[in-house]
Amino acid sequence: MSNQRENSEKGQIPEIEEEEPIVFQFNDELQEFQELQFDEDLELYELLDSDFVLLFVDPKRYRVWVWHGNNVTTRMKFIAAKIAPKVRDEHGISYKITAVDEGDETMAFKIMVGLEEEIDYETIQEGPSYEGSQEDIELLDSLSREKILLVLEKAGLPEGFERKMVIVKNKIYGYKEYDRDYMGSTIKEKQLFPLESDIEDGSYLAAGYIPRMLFSFNNVILTELLKEKDGKAKIIQESDLEKELDEEKPKKKKREIR
Repeated sequence: MSNQRENSEKGQIPEIEEEEPIVFQFNDELQEFQELQFDEDLELYELLDSDFVLLFVDPKRYRVWVWHGNNVTTRMKFIAAKIAPKVRDEHGISYKITAVDEGDETMAFKIMVGLEEEIDYETIQEGPSYEGSQEDIELLDSLSREKILLVLEKAGLPEGFERKMVIVKNKIYGYKEYDRDYMGSTIKEKQLFPLESDIEDGSYLAAGYIPRMLFSFNNVILTELLKEKDGKAKIIQESDLEKELDEEKPKKKKREIR
């Protein structure tokens, strides 16, 4: 709790208390996922069985993993993929669903189930620090955006409004939702994306938008720009607005001298 308060005092997004993965097993007869209850001392990788389809809700990585054993049928994979979004929505709509097959697991999945150890990059290095490639920087930025999406998901939205932009520290992101086809099932993805073009210096007005601020421990964590679903809104430079207002003013008719 003290770390969360300290981060908030620095204006950072508060750290979310780490939760353990939740595991579900696909029941082919009932065609549904059922939560597994197991001993806390049992390693997750010990649950992996070639005859099973398992679903892992992984709060740390904001993912839902659907693991397929080598002996499961294509029909089981299809049904599992179709109902996985329902389980995902109960735990975090912003979580990404990732399918993994036995023998072809990703490193992140192996770390999650305990097959590999996670490297602690925060430990002190004796040699020169690695600044990272452009790909690494983009990956870290993407992970940061997933954390913001999780905070937004927990904040929810007022009825009748939609989220258009999010401001975090000195960065502004666009926000959009889109449908994506996943193994024959449609799931809703949420995305934050940085502005692509340079913005001209100056003052800007958010015409038609309603700002909403998220506070934590007396600090503004982020600011959203909301728009009514049927309303009109745009970001306009203050100088341009003055020109528009001048153009809209009725011109005075010259008095005719007779």
